[in-house]
Amino acid sequence: MIILGLTGSIGMGKSTTAALFAEEGARVYDSDAAVHRLYAAGGAAVAPVEAAFPGVTRDGAIDRGALGRRVLDDAKAIRRLEAIVHPLVEAERIAFLEAARRDKAPAVVLDIPLLFEIGGEDLVDAVVVVSAPVEVQRARVLSRPGMTQAKFDAILARQLPDAEKRARADYVIDTSQGIEPARDAVRRILSEVTAPGWSRPRH
Repeated sequence: MIILGLTGSIGMGKSTTAALFAEEGARVYDSDAAVHRLYAAGGAAVAPVEAAFPGVTRDGAIDRGALGRRVLDDAKAIRRLEAIVHPLVEAERIAFLEAARRDKAPAVVLDIPLLFEIGGEDLVDAVVVVSAPVEVQRARVLSRPGMTQAKFDAILARQLPDAEKRARADYVIDTSQGIEPARDAVRRILSEVTAPGWSRPRH
């Protein structure tokens, strides 16, 4: 089973690309969706996060807006939150991979926004980075409800620069050209990595 790591900076089209991989038959693990489940009512992260950041729950679930305001621009608070959430996400990821191996899935995709930042490239057989020109990225992000330039800058400050991600990638998908070129790239990557004798590209 080939494990692909899918990553990219905010606004680069990673979620759309993950959906394309799923449409082409690859199993996709979405770490953001895992966090949403952990933050939902009854989720395993609710009690420990509330204990660390009192007042961030509402109706038994984590209020992501309230939590975001508590940790924004506070590196120590972000590290405390990550120490709670990352092990829970990792446990879900391990269970996902074990199930995929049991089912003999030929390829799976781990959709991890901060793949490089957490050293996640060591978990995968190859890394796929989604990218787009900076002006496309900025327009996409600033069009989101509630997004501001300050929030955008704070998020970017936590992420490796796009140029560095592209330099460290095994495959790069440019999402600025439209959905069909991105779909073609996904098909090409899946075809390559599942071919007999494939080995990880070297830079």
